[in-house]
Amino acid sequence: MDVMVVGEPLVEFSASGPLTEADTFRLSFSGDALNAAVAAAATGAHVALVTLVGDDEFGERLIRFAAAHGVDTRWMRRGVGSTGAYAVGADPSGERAFTYMRACSAASRMGPDDLAAAPLEETAVLLVSGVTAALSESCARAVLHAARTVDAAGGRVVYDPNYRWRLTGAEAAAATLASVAPWVALVTPSSPGDTLPLLGTADPAEAARACLALGARAVAVTRGPDGVLLADGQGTAQEVPAIPAAAIVDQTGAGDAFAGTLAARLALGASLREAVRAGTAAAAISLEGQGGTGRVATPEEIDRLLAGTTRNELSG
Repeated sequence: MDVMVVGEPLVEFSASGPLTEADTFRLSFSGDALNAAVAAAATGAHVALVTLVGDDEFGERLIRFAAAHGVDTRWMRRGVGSTGAYAVGADPSGERAFTYMRACSAASRMGPDDLAAAPLEETAVLLVSGVTAALSESCARAVLHAARTVDAAGGRVVYDPNYRWRLTGAEAAAATLASVAPWVALVTPSSPGDTLPLLGTADPAEAARACLALGARAVAVTRGPDGVLLADGQGTAQEVPAIPAAAIVDQTGAGDAFAGTLAARLALGASLREAVRAGTAAAAISLEGQGGTGRVATPEEIDRLLAGTTRNELSG
């Protein structure tokens, strides 16, 4: 297995306008875990999504959707409870607001035992997030168990803090980051969205040092249009420039596309910097579509965008 993602896929009802006014919604499927898994699979990596979906029509459709996008669905099992969902509204600038319907969902009941059949020890890169850990205490235990198992087996763990105040408090999310960090090869906090509530700083360099002090081996602090600050425990820090989007339709899932693509590129042999650059390209392309999986970058598109960016940097 190249990449394994553990988390909750969601039914997505997206609107092109604010939720306060929208009356027409597009049905699709999203959630940070599914978005990342689809982005990773689009690179050509062998990607599995480990989760529980509801024993309902939406659960069946989610499994079919993931399979149609190249995700290995053998560990997408039916569970007790409904399939989670959310509604999202966006304006032309890409700003968005979410309303979640995921309380007591099947995936929120996931625990370490639900990962027993998944080949964690044979996984090159595990991708987990703070969203998954915030769903319930059992999900938090599942995230920590998966990270420990993959790290002990010689794989690499990528952790996206992805703080969501609707799901959990800053103190609990910070505690989860601290507990997972010693097993993590790369943590990808956004600044200031993650770093301020979880690490108490909006300064990317200070946030990177804080993550390294928690035990993470490397940190990629994402800063939107300011690019990514990449740092490791050897004292090396480098800037990875942002790639401007051709058009901004919706920001939903851009961070997930970044995380999924970089995880896949790492699994396929790219260096950390190369993987992060590919992630920034995938995120820029994802902004062109509506919803979390509305625009998925292909490897050819990512490579062309990176090549053009490199030429511009050299000529500048």
